[in-house]
Amino acid sequence: MQSFDTVILGGGPGGTTAARILAQAGKSVALVEKTHLGGTCLNCGCIPTKMLLGAVAPLALLHAQQRTRVAKGEIAVDFAALQTRVSRFTSGTSKTLGKNLASMGVTIFTGRGEGIAPGTVRVHAEDGTTDMTAQHIILACGSSSAAFPGLTPDHDCVLDSTDLLRIESVPESLVIIGAGAIGLELGDFFSAMGCKVTIVEAAPHIAPLEDADIAAELRRALQKNGITCHEGARAKDLRTVDGQAQLTLEDGTVISAAKALVAVGRTPNTTGLNAQQWGCNLNKRGYVETNAFLEAAPNVYAVGDVNGLVLLAHAAEHQAVYVAERILGESAGEYQSGPVPSCVYGAMEVMRVGQTAEALLREGKNVEVSQAALSLNPIAQASGGTAGFVKTVWSDGKIAGIAAVGAGVSHLVMVALLLIKEGYTAQNLHKVMFAHPTLDEIVSMSIMAPKVRVESN
Repeated sequence: MQSFDTVILGGGPGGTTAARILAQAGKSVALVEKTHLGGTCLNCGCIPTKMLLGAVAPLALLHAQQRTRVAKGEIAVDFAALQTRVSRFTSGTSKTLGKNLASMGVTIFTGRGEGIAPGTVRVHAEDGTTDMTAQHIILACGSSSAAFPGLTPDHDCVLDSTDLLRIESVPESLVIIGAGAIGLELGDFFSAMGCKVTIVEAAPHIAPLEDADIAAELRRALQKNGITCHEGARAKDLRTVDGQAQLTLEDGTVISAAKALVAVGRTPNTTGLNAQQWGCNLNKRGYVETNAFLEAAPNVYAVGDVNGLVLLAHAAEHQAVYVAERILGESAGEYQSGPVPSCVYGAMEVMRVGQTAEALLREGKNVEVSQAALSLNPIAQASGGTAGFVKTVWSDGKIAGIAAVGAGVSHLVMVALLLIKEGYTAQNLHKVMFAHPTLDEIVSMSIMAPKVRVESN
């Protein structure tokens, strides 16, 4: 039986980050990955989606200039060539990642990891099983597309996000169930490619994790671009009927499309993990429970999507750095994420760092909001993308969150993060010099704008 200092289950952003740090520190590390290194983010999530959106980004820029009557023309995107480029990039990057880890001394196992006893991992591979022991185990198994009774992909006309990313041609029409980041981004891309897109969201508004005013501005932009949005609409049944996807809502409305995307969230990859054998507990949704030190059991840690704390690739990496440093004895305190940045990409983007106003109100906090319209910014004016705004959320005199909706606002995420983390206010913002003209300036305008008290509904 082989023995390692650390065995890591999952080769996504969290697992590979921890493996790199520990291996470079001289630890013996085994990394177990069932399908492909890089995880969902690289292979069938964040990266391929952004490559698709990057290909159609010039279309949005051209349309914006056409609206100002200063330019005209056409841009044709070759979908087949784009899909080939995405496939080659993700495959090549995954292989390079494996080579780099191997060069650092990481032993990579292709297969499914399973707990069989405390400190012991069994790997199920095509050629048999391998057992190994470890002083520490890191669970970085990630998550997969969720499905519910009546909303289960059949991989024919009813697809999950992986299916849709690998589709061979642009469908004539597409209905998307779920208006989170995945549904919104893929809807934006396929709409730009000429597909008739309908988005259905059960929550009161699209982008349900954001404040209602952000969602409303996003909805206006989507509808202006030809995307139909149904909010507060619950799906009852979705199936393939006569070569078409047929969605039935609870109110009896029937929506048909060439294809349907089920984008109703994520579910942790803990089925068959047998994490209980290591002393771990799973909550009702199947996520691995952890304490304040990201420990799931003695000498067992869980990072990234599998612990359910924040389902973002950069959160997995951040947690992995902490766990690796803890194993190396370089970090003794509790895990602190700090303000978490998130973005939704597309022709109209959403950016947020920290809390929403609505979440703070639910906690009974006093909330104020100040905001500035993108139309006041010269860079937004120059690009023709003036719809949207930046808002600063205040609680007890401190910035609790900064959010934005508009073209290119994802580029504001780091300036927003640093301003919140360093505790800037309208009174000491002058200590930071904002370059002019830049899109960043709209964040400072939002902070300096008059505050308005927000009351709960």
